[in-house]
Amino acid sequence: MRFDASSVHIHLILLFSPFPTTHYRENMWNRSNVQCVMLTFKEPFGTEGRGGYFDQYGIIRDIIQNHLLQVMTLLCMECPNKLSGPDAGEKIRDEKVNVLESIPPVTLDEVYLGQYEGYTDDETITNKDSNCPTFAIIRMFINNPRWAGVPIIFKAGKALNERKAEMRIQFKDAPAASTLFGTDVPRNELVIKLQPEETIYLKSNIKTPGFSTAPIQSELEVNYDTRYFSNGCESNPDAYSRLILDVLRGQSASFVRSDELIRAWEIFTPVLHQIDNENVQPHTYKVGTRGPEGADEFYNSKSGYIRNNDYVYDHGVVCRKKSSL
Repeated sequence: MRFDASSVHIHLILLFSPFPTTHYRENMWNRSNVQCVMLTFKEPFGTEGRGGYFDQYGIIRDIIQNHLLQVMTLLCMECPNKLSGPDAGEKIRDEKVNVLESIPPVTLDEVYLGQYEGYTDDETITNKDSNCPTFAIIRMFINNPRWAGVPIIFKAGKALNERKAEMRIQFKDAPAASTLFGTDVPRNELVIKLQPEETIYLKSNIKTPGFSTAPIQSELEVNYDTRYFSNGCESNPDAYSRLILDVLRGQSASFVRSDELIRAWEIFTPVLHQIDNENVQPHTYKVGTRGPEGADEFYNSKSGYIRNNDYVYDHGVVCRKKSSL
């Protein structure tokens, strides 16, 4: 199942709601405090009989240029004058276009491609030497006053180790934190999960339980299903149900406008043509893994992201240090 921009509108309320959240956002939601913005889409299965279609387009056209780019514009746009009401759709789309107009075209040095082993074994794929990427990482920048210099990272792939669609914002190191605590302090992160469960959580640091004073990373978390739909009588509507309802209500915010579509293709078309014309070869990776072996190194070097390997998150249930304190 795909996700769509209507899923993100649920979470816009968090980012653009009245004081004090707006006050917090204006102080934190900018290049002075954000290290990187990461948008991820992962599927645990391959083409499964639709390779003939997929091979004509690849993961960048199939997921990144449309789905993830739409999510990114909603996440990084300026607050519209209205988020609800008859005029809200056009105002939201105006701000999305403003973001796209601030992004230069992607270049090949900002792209990492992969293809899972056995991809061309799909009987519907006629070109057995296909260079079609089933995995990609792309970095871009938004050249406006709020986001200038902040890496925006897209990651999407098929036949990976899990099903996941999320937005992740990692903040910069807290000033003097290592001096205060005598140890490295993990960076704070805001994570907005779209699939498989709609969840918002803020990764932050607390005192380790017990006698230790060392900081340990935990989360402030809201899971929509367990928080609002745990009685089983109701369920959160899926993305397509919301889209159909938006059509019936005449609400346009979840749909792409023509100028938005044109600008989105202007950002990606040059590098897509270069990949096709120069027959750029993707890195291979095994089915059920995180991707090609060099992908994490490329990802971290392009984003400046620092992973806290001691942190464990399992549907909001488990958070612990795997190593001893």
